[in-house]
Amino acid sequence: MTTLEKIHEALGKVQDPELHRPLPDLGMVESVLFADGLATIKILLTISGCPMQDRLKADVTSALTSVDEVKQVALSFGVMSEEQRNNVKSILRNGREKFIPFAQPDSLTRVIGIASGKGGVGKSSLTVNLAVAAAQKGLRVGILDADVYGHSIPRLMGLMGQRPTAIDQMFIPLESFGVKTVSMEMFKPERSDAVAYRGPLLHRVLEQLLSDAYWGDLDMLLIDLPPGTGDLAISLGQLIPTSEIIVVTTPQVAAAEVAERAGRIAHQIKQHVIGVIENMSDFPCPKCGEPISLFGTGGGEATAQRLTQLVGGEVPLLGKVPFNSDLRTGGDAGTPVVIAHPDSPAAIAINAISAQLMVRSKSLVGVRLGLAT
Repeated sequence: MTTLEKIHEALGKVQDPELHRPLPDLGMVESVLFADGLATIKILLTISGCPMQDRLKADVTSALTSVDEVKQVALSFGVMSEEQRNNVKSILRNGREKFIPFAQPDSLTRVIGIASGKGGVGKSSLTVNLAVAAAQKGLRVGILDADVYGHSIPRLMGLMGQRPTAIDQMFIPLESFGVKTVSMEMFKPERSDAVAYRGPLLHRVLEQLLSDAYWGDLDMLLIDLPPGTGDLAISLGQLIPTSEIIVVTTPQVAAAEVAERAGRIAHQIKQHVIGVIENMSDFPCPKCGEPISLFGTGGGEATAQRLTQLVGGEVPLLGKVPFNSDLRTGGDAGTPVVIAHPDSPAAIAINAISAQLMVRSKSLVGVRLGLAT
């Protein structure tokens, strides 16, 4: 093997940090020269001022220094033309036009909407911690913050102030704690601006967030839905008919009655309600150890029982997450409780629920695998 061949082989092992594809496959290697121990490489970036330029420089340099004949690396960067960017988009979409990958018959991604009847039950915090817990177990996980009016996922994931890299009409989700994240908050001109969208536009926003993002191969996509039974809950069922729903409630019976409605609307649009999570459950008194029911008791069981009767099949109570201030402080700090306090009662309960979600109840027999021969 010649030195040039060794250099090309080394470059083939370097992946774009955001697209997770080898640089040569994406057409990012424009030229390779070698003479007298000096490797001169030019890499094409998808956009000018790519935030991953320093990471690419370090990865390419590290790969080339593994070649014995290379004593020095001269690396320069250029920017792709529109035609080259279009080619990248075609590669990422497997030659197809814009589409929602999770709605395709051959999709292996499990899409789960996290719903609630009312706000303030900790739905977003649970979404983040369930996603991070699944990622810690080795799954490829994404979060779509579909709570357009009350988007809070970027803060909970420590992504405030960051924007995704855009390649024309396609963008790369931000990544934190091993989870890919997309939120409407990332696209507002001013982050303090309120989102004042009405029904038809909300449907279009959800469609764009699902189709314009390059999610890659995901095992699980969690969608943080707005509270209630409005437009976006219905749109999810229309855009991804195979999506499933988890209903979040608190132990308070009044809250449980409202939470049941979120399950009812999912059942009406033929979505599978896979379970109920009770948040802010009993927690032990820090002094005497006796359980304290700050928000009452029985809400989770009541919701699961009513939904079981409604759908004609078992809707289990997946778990109870004890009230814990660490869950709140972790959200404010942008560090999920399963990372910051893995031994806390809340983190243990969330990990147990996440382990249940990793097991599919439906068979994949007959689903075409995404394998190329």
